[in-house]
Amino acid sequence: MSAPRQIHNRLDVLPESPFPRLNALIEGIEPGKSPLIMSLGEPQHPFPDFITRVIAENAQGFGKYPPITGTPEFRAAVAGWLGRRYGIDEAIGAGKPLDPEHQILPVNGTREALFNVAIVATPSEKSGRRPAILMPNPFYQCYAAAALAAGADPIYVAATRDNGFMPDFTGLPDDLIARTAMIYVCSPANPQGAVASLDYLKDLLRLARKHDILLAVDECYADIYDREAPAGALQAALELDGTLDNLIIFHSLSKRSSLPGLRSGFCAGDRKFMARFRSFRNIAAPQVPLPLMAASAAAWTEDSHAADNRALYRRKIDMAERIIGNRFGFYRPAGGFFLWLDVGDGEAAAAKLWKEGGVKVLPGAYLSREDSGIEGDLHRHANPGTAYIRVALVESEAKTEEALKRMAEIL
Repeated sequence: MSAPRQIHNRLDVLPESPFPRLNALIEGIEPGKSPLIMSLGEPQHPFPDFITRVIAENAQGFGKYPPITGTPEFRAAVAGWLGRRYGIDEAIGAGKPLDPEHQILPVNGTREALFNVAIVATPSEKSGRRPAILMPNPFYQCYAAAALAAGADPIYVAATRDNGFMPDFTGLPDDLIARTAMIYVCSPANPQGAVASLDYLKDLLRLARKHDILLAVDECYADIYDREAPAGALQAALELDGTLDNLIIFHSLSKRSSLPGLRSGFCAGDRKFMARFRSFRNIAAPQVPLPLMAASAAAWTEDSHAADNRALYRRKIDMAERIIGNRFGFYRPAGGFFLWLDVGDGEAAAAKLWKEGGVKVLPGAYLSREDSGIEGDLHRHANPGTAYIRVALVESEAKTEEALKRMAEIL
């Protein structure tokens, strides 16, 4: 019996994951020194010591199917954190703009929810044409995969030094905006560490409401910042008109609490959309196990460990500023834990750092797209990440210092 004929799939145009590309770049090259991995944004700081205890105390929950809506304790913990973090306690509660019972959902790590949201938000057509989903460029590859899986055109909007690394979605052609179903925004941004202002977020919300677009704001680095706590999209929406219409936000414990393996986060937002998203998730999405939800509730309730985590990242940014100084376009990222360094040729620099210093960093071009997908864009075929490398400051202070010294010496 012959094998089935391979059928063309729209995911064939999916951008390749950056990490296999990096491995292919340095394949066969022996590291010049003992390897130091600065390419992967996986937090290495100790996670809160109460997490293991809470999981053990609730271990019997592994014997039950968890509800897709989470537990009342989880939703209350998330609501409490949102109120404290963004100063919006008065807007949270039954009958208020953010009702935890109906507008907060746990997710099995935000990546799956960031993917699934596009499936629910994207109609078969909009303005009589194939829908579009806008995203920053550089971008999280999950955004592009979601757009393609939803049957939309992914549109990559450049985030460069010229626009403060925050893409100008409001300046796009009218015909493109008319067929846009959703906009992904990441603040603090990965990889540049830029932070969206309240005014920026308000302008995007105005655009979204005028054209019936869902604004999906990925705020997973919101509790890792340098000097000032970044504004949030919930704040912007409430200040704008007191509603959360056309908005959904995403948060995670991976970065805030150094718990990437817990696979726990949440989303919250527009009441009508959250009802649709809940119905979809009840059929197709993974749940968070009850013991892990109990641990998550404990983590969202306790803030001191997040403050300690943030202080450790800040010390490493201090270290980078001291060692790298004013070279390679260095600046202190307002949020997140990445350095976005202009080295002229990110691929060449990554290969050189590995060969001569055993330091593994990610070429910026692997996080961005050459073709924006915007007709008439003068810079349509310019990859905004080509000159850069991304350096993840997730290792211990000692390893981070050694990596930065090797980088400064080699480059």
